[in-house]
Amino acid sequence: MSPPTTRKVGRPRAQERPASGLEPREEVLAAAAELFTTHGYTATSTRAVAERAGLRQASLYHYFDGKEAILAALLEGTVRPSLEIARDLVARTGAAAEARLWALCHSDVTLLCRGPYNLGALYLLPEVQTERFGVFHQVRTELKACYGELLAGTEPGAALGAEELALRTDLLFGLTESVILIRRADPARDASALAVATADAVLRIAGVPQRSLARLRREGQQLLAAQ
Repeated sequence: MSPPTTRKVGRPRAQERPASGLEPREEVLAAAAELFTTHGYTATSTRAVAERAGLRQASLYHYFDGKEAILAALLEGTVRPSLEIARDLVARTGAAAEARLWALCHSDVTLLCRGPYNLGALYLLPEVQTERFGVFHQVRTELKACYGELLAGTEPGAALGAEELALRTDLLFGLTESVILIRRADPARDASALAVATADAVLRIAGVPQRSLARLRREGQQLLAAQ
């Protein structure tokens, strides 16, 4: 673990957190992730976040202009890594679209289950439907479009009309994100097993026959290992 970073002058701590090596902005996000998911977004004040991060409340505003900005940063952080992986998989046209779709779903579930807190549950907050979270929704829409592009490249997907393809894409994307609810109901669920099971189910919904599933799973795992 790297040593704690030096604090900038003018941003004093209110109290010391255990040495983490995080920059103050990242400490604010870590504190907010904990408090928003354990105590609730509405019940958590910026003062509470600042205190948990070991900062004075005024210092928090050097990094975020308020609680919504903190939530937006957390949400965007849950989808941007998946979008980067999705773009890479879409571009790897030398591999079967079915295997790439399996790999995307597996990596997406793994990222959603990563870390001690179920940040995906914050997607369900009514506040997230406002314009303040437009960037998050844009990135998430781009991610879903990658699912649709890979689905369209599969043999079953190529036979679908535009309306059916859009519906099937919604189903695939919705199934992937359903792990948020599964994790909320059963936090101890094995994330690795959940990722494999969800990726398998996505291919079945896509129309891939059972006899091809084992082969495509292996190919998908090889794609992930090569990243």
